[in-house]
Amino acid sequence: MIGDSNKPKITIRHLLTHTSGLAAGLRRDYEWSGYKNGIVMAAGEPSQGKAGFDYRYSDLNFILLGEIVARVSGMPLQDYCRQEIFLPLGMKETSYLPDPKLKGRIAPTTLLADGSLLRGIVHDPTARRMGGVAGHAGLFSSTDDLARFARVLLNGGGGVLKPETIRLMTSVQSPANIDSRRGLGFDIDSPYSSLRGELYPKGSFGHTGWTGTSMWIDRASESFVIFLSNRNHPFGGNVLALRSKLGTLAAKATGFNFSTVTETLPKVVPKSPKSPNVLNGIDVLERDQFAALKGMRVGLITNQTGINKRRITTIDLLHCSDKVDLKLLFGPEHGIRGTLDEKVEDGVDDKTKLPVVSLYAGEDRRKPKAEHLAEIDALVFDMQDIGTRFYTFISTMGLAMEAAADAGLKFVVLDRVNPIGANKVAGPMRDGDPTFTSFHQVPLQHGMTIGEIARLYQKEHCPKLKLTVIPVENWRRGMRFDETGLPWIKPSPNMPNLAAATLYPGLGLLEFTNVSVGRGTKFPFEVFGASYIDEEVFARKLSAAQLPGLAFVPVRFTPTASKFAKEECGGARIILKDPANCPSVELGILLAQTLRELYPKKWEIKKLNTLLRHPKTETAIKSLKPRKEIVNSWETGLEKFTPRRSGVLLYR
Repeated sequence: MIGDSNKPKITIRHLLTHTSGLAAGLRRDYEWSGYKNGIVMAAGEPSQGKAGFDYRYSDLNFILLGEIVARVSGMPLQDYCRQEIFLPLGMKETSYLPDPKLKGRIAPTTLLADGSLLRGIVHDPTARRMGGVAGHAGLFSSTDDLARFARVLLNGGGGVLKPETIRLMTSVQSPANIDSRRGLGFDIDSPYSSLRGELYPKGSFGHTGWTGTSMWIDRASESFVIFLSNRNHPFGGNVLALRSKLGTLAAKATGFNFSTVTETLPKVVPKSPKSPNVLNGIDVLERDQFAALKGMRVGLITNQTGINKRRITTIDLLHCSDKVDLKLLFGPEHGIRGTLDEKVEDGVDDKTKLPVVSLYAGEDRRKPKAEHLAEIDALVFDMQDIGTRFYTFISTMGLAMEAAADAGLKFVVLDRVNPIGANKVAGPMRDGDPTFTSFHQVPLQHGMTIGEIARLYQKEHCPKLKLTVIPVENWRRGMRFDETGLPWIKPSPNMPNLAAATLYPGLGLLEFTNVSVGRGTKFPFEVFGASYIDEEVFARKLSAAQLPGLAFVPVRFTPTASKFAKEECGGARIILKDPANCPSVELGILLAQTLRELYPKKWEIKKLNTLLRHPKTETAIKSLKPRKEIVNSWETGLEKFTPRRSGVLLYR
């Protein structure tokens, strides 16, 4: 798998032992359906940990394993299981998608919103959307069949499994550093093992099911306990304590002397993942004992992303240092804590009691005023940019640089990595006068760090400015944020993760038009749509373009805020299959072209140029020019930008 820095490291064993680092399941904030769409989304879900170092029970692991079985065998999962496992073992009552004739023997699991019972249909919502067949859920069985399967595991495989395969499945296969021990699929000793009860030894094994089902098997006593309950119907419940008691009672009923069984689990050997020692500018400044600011009275432009590797804020570091006199704070768009989406007012920081001057309280307040700078010697800038021209933090920095130059102050940029990589330059140059969302004459995706942008702007517009950039250390231009080991903090309220940041240059480009870019959902800048869009037609059209590194799943969603708030929208969930090669800006052009072609009367193109700032591209989209022709038309501008950019770069 690809998609982030963790996925290429995932093995089959990681999936089987729930140590892949994948998320627990699919995030849910929209409606979708289809087996293939489920696989695409499972493979595209961002990792939440590191393979081999984090235990997290994950449905995604087994969704993907089920697809692997289907691909390797060349058969649908349900057919392979029936032909190779159930029929040879005589498990006649076990299957996916049970015969409707068996409905009377199947326990209902829950009441649906319309008052009907869910019965004979898989309870798990993801498996249900995938058509009832998935690697993690959807199998129906009986106690007789499960008892037959348990005996096969105790008695050598029944001609279906080799004894050595059973030994692998039922012995610890988790990495030695993981203290939650699992076999290949089976639980052995983890937070889910309470059904073992008080007597069964730690070498025993089994599994649980969400609806209250469980099975536990012990080789020493040659016994097993199967419990098919339904904790969901009708109003939910908890069977953890009951499972444990049943496990104890079953073990007692065997009459076996469990004191003769010694624990056979291998010892846990702690081990930490190797993490690159990337240092942002604030980490370097702190390590060097604030030498660049020693003895200075300082003003600080920052927000919640201004932190060091230990998540201590730049505000606190400067405020507590005896080398620096931090006098006041400046709050950009979203404020110094990054929680505001509207106008930001002046105030006082609750923690430090320092005055906070707003740089986002109106167009005439975006630039620090002379009276704010009169009592300081240096203006420091520390915020996480995301590598896109219309993300306004670089505009705030540019205006502050002008103010510092006018006041004769030192301007210090604490550089930070470009999270989406700094070796990709894409999109048109600005064609027109500067605006707050198009402040610098750079491409839409500029491929620079904020410190390099500062060097460019000083060179071209503020040559008298006394600029110091504290550089990032141990970072390469091609590294994305998830390869740095640095903590991710939302740069703004609707930038929750690296996937959103990667797609932002494309989706954000269109958000002044009448579309939803996912604001007011759990997937800002990962879903895209509008009330007038037919999701099936739209996603199919996007998929046909075959943009590298991307997949499109038709979805319906209802934003709670921003465009189309509380209106159901059709559209697409955009899956990052290969973020490093994702053509984000070209994606924005594809979305615009598709809207123009499918919904010429409903999509309002008139505000597209607000962030695009390139009338020729806007005209080409209106005229439905080929996408590649549009992309190629930017080359002349990018060629002229190359030497300007090269002259200020700090990193290889």
